[in-house]
Amino acid sequence: MSLVLDPAAQDLLFREARTANAFTDEPVTEEQVQAIYDLVKFGPTAFNQTPMRVTLVRSPEARERLVAHMAEGNQAKTASAPLVAILSADNEFHEELPELLPHFPQAKDLFFAERPVREQSALMNAALQAAYFIVGVRAAGLAAGPMTGMDFAGIQKEFLDDDHSPLMVVNIGKPADDATPFPRSPRLAYEDVVTTV
Repeated sequence: MSLVLDPAAQDLLFREARTANAFTDEPVTEEQVQAIYDLVKFGPTAFNQTPMRVTLVRSPEARERLVAHMAEGNQAKTASAPLVAILSADNEFHEELPELLPHFPQAKDLFFAERPVREQSALMNAALQAAYFIVGVRAAGLAAGPMTGMDFAGIQKEFLDDDHSPLMVVNIGKPADDATPFPRSPRLAYEDVVTTV
């Protein structure tokens, strides 16, 4: 096989991993979340920007406020997940570029002086980081349930500010026995996706 990653790790991260809809009661610790972030922060982004922000919803009061903004089909699983994270994009990420891109600090003003340009870049690169985050959750032996069925404006108003745009909500925990009640959905074949020119 052409991959150097151990087959068991391939299964853990991709082939056997599933989106979870139900979880056990086992808590997700702060140490686990920090280990996930400390791994996935190395995923590549444009200009080494780091626009993704993670809001951990731990208190019962905050969870109740979040559930009210979730689509009806996502409310029960969000209410019962051991941990829920709101992933958002920081549209003022450019302020950190001189530190994150020390060999090219002028990128901050050269490319990202205008807010619409920053918003587009923040959205794309935070989405990349969100994908890394989901794989990191799997690397920790946990399951993720990412969702975009929600009131984006309501979540922004309730938990964020005008400089942060919500991307998704991710339920996190050890999957329950009935976490994935449906068979895995099909995927497109290589020849349906890849073109050589």
